Amino acid sequence: MTARTWAVALSGLNGHMVDVEADLSQQTPGFDLIGLGDRALGEAARRVHNACRNSGLDLPRRKLTVNLSPASLPKHGTAFDLAIAIAALGTEGTLDASSLARTVHLGELGLDGRLRPVAGVLPALHAAKAAGFEHAVVPVGNEAEARLVPGLTVHAAASLAQVAVLHGAQLDDPGDPDPILIPEAPERPETDDDLADVIGQEDAVAALVVAAAGGHHLLLTGPPGAGKTMLARRLAGILPDLDEEAALEAASIRSLMGESLTTLERRPPFVAPHHSASIAALIGGGSRIARPGAIAMAHGGLLFLDEAAEAPRAVLDSLRQPLESGTIEIHRSEFTARYPARFQLVLATNPCPCGAFGVVGEECVCPPSAIRRYASRLSGPIRDRLDIEVRVARVSAVQAMAQERGRLSTAQARDRVVAARERAALRWHGLPWRLNAHVPGTWLRQGEHRIAAGARAPLDRALQRGSLTLRGYDRVIRMAWSVADLDGADAPALEHVGRALYLKKGMMT
Repeated sequence: MTARTWAVALSGLNGHMVDVEADLSQQTPGFDLIGLGDRALGEAARRVHNACRNSGLDLPRRKLTVNLSPASLPKHGTAFDLAIAIAALGTEGTLDASSLARTVHLGELGLDGRLRPVAGVLPALHAAKAAGFEHAVVPVGNEAEARLVPGLTVHAAASLAQVAVLHGAQLDDPGDPDPILIPEAPERPETDDDLADVIGQEDAVAALVVAAAGGHHLLLTGPPGAGKTMLARRLAGILPDLDEEAALEAASIRSLMGESLTTLERRPPFVAPHHSASIAALIGGGSRIARPGAIAMAHGGLLFLDEAAEAPRAVLDSLRQPLESGTIEIHRSEFTARYPARFQLVLATNPCPCGAFGVVGEECVCPPSAIRRYASRLSGPIRDRLDIEVRVARVSAVQAMAQERGRLSTAQARDRVVAARERAALRWHGLPWRLNAHVPGTWLRQGEHRIAAGARAPLDRALQRGSLTLRGYDRVIRMAWSVADLDGADAPALEHVGRALYLKKGMMT
């Protein structure tokens, strides 16, 4: 009279195992679904009824109660349909109870009994594997994504009838319906953008390499046409490939967004939302389901905000907490969703509303008050969280027409960055950090890797004069380690600290 199987409820990237219990009680026909589900889940009874009937599988003609336990955990979406249907069919004893109890079922039911792909299969199955499950049933459309989870036996089915037969149902012909597939996501285009194409910006290129080596945040300021966007895109190219853990986290976020995953993408993501994006679009949100925003999509990679001064100030200030913690928590009255958001931020902005302030050969028509207001759109707390500030000048005609390319190619820069990161990872071995930008300031100032007093003398004077905050002081120390790693030095010397201070206070190319 009772049958049970398993599904997964997602809260952000965290998956929680849900015990799907079905029970027959009184003789009066009915179908009750309990367990704190949303509206989409409340409509599952209708989909289950029609899917079972059209698949040649009869539901019991008695009162059927399906409980999703724990009942206090909010549950969203249609991925519970398959587990509900299988548990309901198992109450009459025609299915193998032990097979049901050791299997996780994910999938939405169509009225004709076919299984529709669902979002979030990758993080859901990772949670199932961590909970000790070894078998999972998913729609055919999610098969490739499900097989990215190692150590899990995945059964892909096109219909409810095929799943029932898998668990021992006796059907003359379960059928072989056309599977419902997710449209394939467009492949990331292979670009031939090379760092060597950047001419006349040698100091800016050097700053990009430091930023990539340590995972430092960057501000590019300059007139239109100076190459700010070009530099930001080349920065994405010199970042090293993601490791296994970071690649799985990035893929899990893409899975939550409903993308079709067939392989594990190793290149860091590059996310560039428009400057008119809202706070919810940037950090994530939603009333019933908290969807990840641009900062979560950029996890492990680069978030580029062009025309940053044109964005609403509140939108930019919403980045302050994620920049410090590397995560974003979205709180709602019934649930809290947590997403990783360890991204590298690159902001690009003009020096003034007309873009000509400080440009040789051009006249700025903006009054001083407008220039000050425009600069203040990047608040002090946001600027304090940026490690490197680069003022980018326009390339001269002589440089533009020269036949020579830049001194450093993307491949060469990436090799230098990889070597620097390996030095940092070796230094922080056994500690919860791998990049210099992630090391807490108190540890750098007081730990065993404290910079010698003579090397940090200019930095101490800047803090004493008030030209640096303590947060800025810590960021310069982190950059000094990155500069030293690029040079192959064991510890930052005076010239490394000076270079880092120069990058922090704003450099003119």
